[in-house]
Amino acid sequence: MNDHDSGFVLPPDEPWSDAELEKIGHLKEAHDKISGQIRKAVVGQDKVVNLTLISLFSRGHCLLKGVPGLGKTLLVQSIASSLSLKFRRVQFTPDLMPSDITGAEVIQEDKTTGERQFRFIEGPIFTNMLLADEINRTPPKTQAALLEAMQEKQVTVGGERRQLAEPFFVMATQNPVEQEGTYPLPEAQMDRFMFQINVGYPTIDEERLILAMTTASYKPDIQPVLEQQEIVALQNLVRRVKAPEPVIDFILRLVRATRASEPESPDFIKRWINWGASPRACQNLVVGGKAAAILDGRNEVTMEDVIQVAHAVLGHRILPNFAAEAERITTDQIVDDLLKAVA
Repeated sequence: MNDHDSGFVLPPDEPWSDAELEKIGHLKEAHDKISGQIRKAVVGQDKVVNLTLISLFSRGHCLLKGVPGLGKTLLVQSIASSLSLKFRRVQFTPDLMPSDITGAEVIQEDKTTGERQFRFIEGPIFTNMLLADEINRTPPKTQAALLEAMQEKQVTVGGERRQLAEPFFVMATQNPVEQEGTYPLPEAQMDRFMFQINVGYPTIDEERLILAMTTASYKPDIQPVLEQQEIVALQNLVRRVKAPEPVIDFILRLVRATRASEPESPDFIKRWINWGASPRACQNLVVGGKAAAILDGRNEVTMEDVIQVAHAVLGHRILPNFAAEAERITTDQIVDDLLKAVA
């Protein structure tokens, strides 16, 4: 169905003003400076840092997957410091309640009048950057407390909606090895994360530098590069980046190829995949590609921008079946094969 058939017509693209083009140059320069500030504390992980910044400027959320001790918490703290963002960390545990995240109304007594009234105490979710550490350690009802905040940028407590400050960004961590006593995230919640980023081990040279930095008296001095209002303005600018029709066609073919029910899906998808990616994957590939382009100083998306974010967008949105698990086929391998087949 095209725009005319559906009754919806997209407005024409507005030309870029000189001020907006200047902002693109400012964002590319800021991106380089932010990366430099983060490197004062975080060794290596350049791809992880870049994908995290792409997600942030896309107004998305990230799920960092990796074994303990790889510096995931340090990375999030460093990004928050380099962006002048308010940062809070929640350690998810089996006894954590939804009100421990969103906040709650408590009764307080006025000492002068003796009157009692409800007062709302904000939870840690009222911040700019929230680190949800080991999110799969807490029961589903507490995991679900994040859903409204991540999607609607608001929380509802006591029947009253409370808006969260902009920008709002959730970074969750998950240990892929230890599964005892955990509550795997349901597909609906996994889909709320724009990216799933796999954090790997450092190289030997990087690990040597980590030892030198962390076992001496070195303390990183991370300076803020962007203020909150600048970040919000640049997030709005990302949506203005043009995605050419061939790139949109590539994204549609890529996502639709993940669904075994589609006639155009490759044979290996029909053999290995139970469920493919939803339309939200298309949206995130487009917006992620736009953010990747603008962080590189361009106002038009290329296929290379989409390929850069494809694994992070699709890896947690395709569900392998038993045959894939038996053959030890990973989602990364499936996405690699998909990119080759579609491109």
